Amino acid sequence: MPLDERDAAYLFDMLSAAEKVRRYVQGKTFEEYRRDDLLRDGVERNLEIIGEAARRVSAGFRGEQPDIPWRKMIAQRNVLVHEYQDVRIEEIWKVATVHVPGLIDALKPLIPPLPPDPAG
Repeated sequence: MPLDERDAAYLFDMLSAAEKVRRYVQGKTFEEYRRDDLLRDGVERNLEIIGEAARRVSAGFRGEQPDIPWRKMIAQRNVLVHEYQDVRIEEIWKVATVHVPGLIDALKPLIPPLPPDPAG
C-alpha cells in the first residue's frame, strides 16, 4: 500500500518532534532534566505531538508497521494531556533517552523524500 500524503505528513511531524526530544536531552543527566522545568515542558510537548500524530496515521498504515509502538505513543500522549498529574518524570526520561532514538531510526526509512522545489 503506497503511503498517502496525510500519513507522510504525520510521520514527518513525528520525526521532527522526536528529533527535537533527542536534541533537548542530548548531553543532559536525569538530575538536570528533573530540575529544569523548561526542558521537561519541551520534551513533554513534543511527546504529545508524537502521540497525536501517531493517532492520526491511518489504521491501515499502522497495521503495516507493527514494530512501531503506535498504541504506547498514543497512550503516552493521553496521559500527558488528560492525566498530567500522574506523569512520572522517570518514565518520560526513559522514553526520551531510550525509546525516542529507536523511534527516529524506525521512522526515517518510512518518510519519502521531499519533492524538488519548483522555484529552484
